[in-house]
Amino acid sequence: MTENPAYPQPSLGEAIAVWWRIGWLSFGGPAGQIALMHRILVEEKGWLDEARYLHALNYCMLLPGPEAQQLATYSGWLLHGVKGGVVAGVLFILPGALIILLLSWLYVLLGDISLVEGLFFGLKAAVLAIVAQALLRIAARSLRGLLHPLLAVAGFVALFAFSVPFPLVVLGAGVIGYVAARLQPEKHVVSELSVAVVDRPGTFAAAMVCLGLWLATLCGLLLLLGGDDVFTRISLFFSKLALVTFGGAYAVLAYVAQQGVENYQWLQPGEMLDGLGMAETTPGPLILVTQFVGFLAGLRHAAGDAPMLMATLAALLTTWVTFLPCFLWIFLGAPHVEKLRGQPALAAALAAITAAVVGVIANLALWFGINVLFSERLQITAWLLDMQLPVPGSLDGAALALVIVAFILIFGFRLGLLPVLGVSAVLGSGWILFGSA
Repeated sequence: MTENPAYPQPSLGEAIAVWWRIGWLSFGGPAGQIALMHRILVEEKGWLDEARYLHALNYCMLLPGPEAQQLATYSGWLLHGVKGGVVAGVLFILPGALIILLLSWLYVLLGDISLVEGLFFGLKAAVLAIVAQALLRIAARSLRGLLHPLLAVAGFVALFAFSVPFPLVVLGAGVIGYVAARLQPEKHVVSELSVAVVDRPGTFAAAMVCLGLWLATLCGLLLLLGGDDVFTRISLFFSKLALVTFGGAYAVLAYVAQQGVENYQWLQPGEMLDGLGMAETTPGPLILVTQFVGFLAGLRHAAGDAPMLMATLAALLTTWVTFLPCFLWIFLGAPHVEKLRGQPALAAALAAITAAVVGVIANLALWFGINVLFSERLQITAWLLDMQLPVPGSLDGAALALVIVAFILIFGFRLGLLPVLGVSAVLGSGWILFGSA
């Protein structure tokens, strides 16, 4: 990769430490995770410039699966090739996966994890402030002229008010940007200084390894255990989900709940809500809720005299087949996507997608804010509308107070990421232990 001297290149050891840190701090769903990586990789470390980070984000928004985890993999690949992508992608999900596994054990053995979930109460308030800050910064740097702000607003309205799928929003913006560049090519000249040549040997081979491991898992379980075994069913069901989860986890959670409860009878409806609560309040992609589903499936349906061991293996299998395709999509497509940066019309299309992604992040931030501050939501579905609004009477006063404190710390005192998270965590824990009694 041709290096830009204005941006420092870290050693792999430095990157591992940072990805491990990001993995433990990646609260708040995709909006929070995108904001976190932007703050650390672009603003604090300066390892990626704004244009390259947003370019990577544009591609990941088009893929099935958790976009934030794929963005981490893409960014790691940009910095250190295949090994960097593997390290970043794995460390992004490892802390959350470990916590979900631990909470799954506690859930089965103790039956109540409300206090554990309460420990993350304050962190969600801090994440909301961090998301707002990142949104303002990305918007200020990427929205130029008249077209881009309009695309951002249109993207937000399409997602929030009409629930248009993410891929359609970003693809539509890309088409508009491409057509605009063809009509006025003189306004879309790409600076050579902003385009580095990416040469990462072994990337295609890594994609083929990922594909081989995925197929070997599916075929091996099918041949060894048969189609009716719970491990085979887990591998096939969650592999299928990995192919169709466009628009993030919430686009398919209803389907997961329906199939897991009614069809496979792996868990009860209330248990699915408990698992969602775990995933929402712990670091990592929200799709990690599937690990909890797999855990209960293995506990109740796997053969053997060690049900907790079978449950653990089923949980690990679920995570394996859910996230392995994410590495395949990045290693297969990232080199080709990077080459698009030097072509004016395609670069303009990607810039338009960046503008729409600002609207996407705004929608995610608003959704996250509504769910943090209000305990009840109202779903409006009339004509073409499909939107979620908060119930004013369900406002959580404690959450609102924590959010206000977090905003003051970030925008008023301009504190760094860790101090804000630390103060919020302490205040949130104090409220759960003493204030809510």
